[in-house]
Amino acid sequence: MTTQAAKPAAPPPPALIGFDTLLKQAVLLIAVFIALVPTIFMIMTALKSDEEYTFNKVGFPQALVFDHFNVVLFDSPFFRWMLNSAILAGGSVILSSVVSCLGAYAIARMQFKGRNLLFSISVALMAIPPVVMIVPLFVLYSRIGLISTYEGAILIYAGLITPFSVYLLTTFFRTLPKELFEAARMDGAGDFLILWRIVLPLSLPALLTLLVVNALYVWNDLLIAIIFLQDDAKRTLMAGISVFQGRYENQIPLVMAGMAIGSAPMIILYIAFQKYFIRGLMAGAIK
Repeated sequence: MTTQAAKPAAPPPPALIGFDTLLKQAVLLIAVFIALVPTIFMIMTALKSDEEYTFNKVGFPQALVFDHFNVVLFDSPFFRWMLNSAILAGGSVILSSVVSCLGAYAIARMQFKGRNLLFSISVALMAIPPVVMIVPLFVLYSRIGLISTYEGAILIYAGLITPFSVYLLTTFFRTLPKELFEAARMDGAGDFLILWRIVLPLSLPALLTLLVVNALYVWNDLLIAIIFLQDDAKRTLMAGISVFQGRYENQIPLVMAGMAIGSAPMIILYIAFQKYFIRGLMAGAIK
């Protein structure tokens, strides 16, 4: 008798994409497009000539013009403005991170009276708009001589970004296992050593998230920079770009070119730490 070889099983048919999946993808694509519209408009406007922008404000440029980028980079103190913004962003982020780490560790892992009240006050400060503090801060800084100084602006920015930093780090520190702290204390480690050797290395995603978010806030701020940094030599990037509207007779393509170049460092920073940024935003959401 002859036996027939068993035929290989046919591969299963490809799974069909359901209507719900298509609907979700369509909604996400629309959301991405809406989020990118301002960026696309900024780049298209920067590549138009002044004459073309007068008659074609929304459409694509008919001919690419790069003269506005040359004016921004070489006919203005653009790099000085960028250096000032980098000094303010770096100083305020470092100061806020140090204070926030200490405060968040104390609230999350130390037992003392008023801990919950302190955390509630810190969260409540997030809802206070900076504009309500402009007048008292300006009067105070005028009396103590901190107007048009890096130190004064860094203190203001650090104070504005610290409440959110404390909230995020406290939420993250509370998710760390208690066994780590108990084992460290049994080995004789104190609170500062535990924070430095155990907590901070495990909190790298949350810390990098704060770095990106806080640096972006300081980099893009205009209100504090205009009021408290009145010296032209200490003008920030956003404040300097706003000068184009008056100095160059409201040439919108020139302003858009400055905004496009000024946003490049923050885009690079976000892309470099994108993985940690998303992980840090989810920190504490699931324990």
